Amino acid sequence: MTKELNFKQELTAAFGQPISENPTQVMVEAAYRHHNLDWRYLTIEVGPNDLEDAVRGAKVMGFQGFNCTIPHKVKVIDYLDGLGESASLMGAVNCVVRKDGQWIGENTDGKGFVSSLRELTDPSGKKVVIFGAGGAARAIGVEVALAGASAITIVNRSSGRGEELSSLLDEKLPAEANFIPWEKTFVIPDGTDVLINATSIGLFPDLDARLDLDIESLTSETVVADVIPNPPETNLVRDAKGKGCKVIDGLGMLVNQGVIGIRHWTGIDPDPVVMRAALEEVFD
Repeated sequence: MTKELNFKQELTAAFGQPISENPTQVMVEAAYRHHNLDWRYLTIEVGPNDLEDAVRGAKVMGFQGFNCTIPHKVKVIDYLDGLGESASLMGAVNCVVRKDGQWIGENTDGKGFVSSLRELTDPSGKKVVIFGAGGAARAIGVEVALAGASAITIVNRSSGRGEELSSLLDEKLPAEANFIPWEKTFVIPDGTDVLINATSIGLFPDLDARLDLDIESLTSETVVADVIPNPPETNLVRDAKGKGCKVIDGLGMLVNQGVIGIRHWTGIDPDPVVMRAALEEVFD
């Protein structure tokens, strides 16, 4: 009997700009290899003016799905056929899935973050401060609220985006939310249980960047999280460890949202230990 040969690999990808510092490919392809899937994950530079063509091209070429990162998480919605519940609620997409020939937008950022947070503390009843009001902040804010956080404070330079996000959380979700303009060094409110950097401050190559934050107002009782995956050890992570805080680095959220994304695309539950180990190896 002649062995049937198949040289076609299933394709997935990340679209973003800048994209070269994004390490998602390392962990996703490690999972594909571990689970004996003949799939590939491509890291593709796509500028804002080319996003529509990239989405159409991925469909034509039979991609099974793709991730969207900065600056595409909101704009990509214009080029999709439908949205999952969480993506619809937060108005941001980071994971696109082919379903019956259609592109459906999902959001795994927030769910991945909550999975990481639950390893350290139950978000239910907690007071949360989030820096930023972009796609990552929207995803995290919505999912933390759904997980039962009692109060969420949005801190952002742009008042328009900050007020929009706090209104969304306050009106559509069971959490009290407020907005504080980030016009000066931010002093962390007493009783803050969880502090989250959902901005790009500290992302490679801007390694020396620091949040304009009064680090002396941080206490060891606060769980501190940074969404930056490259480098995993940002100044915020180092400063928080120095204050005795429990810390979630960007790799934790990246792995957990990656697990959900791979499940959407392939139907399998990938091993997060394999994925984290692959990331730690490249950042060693």
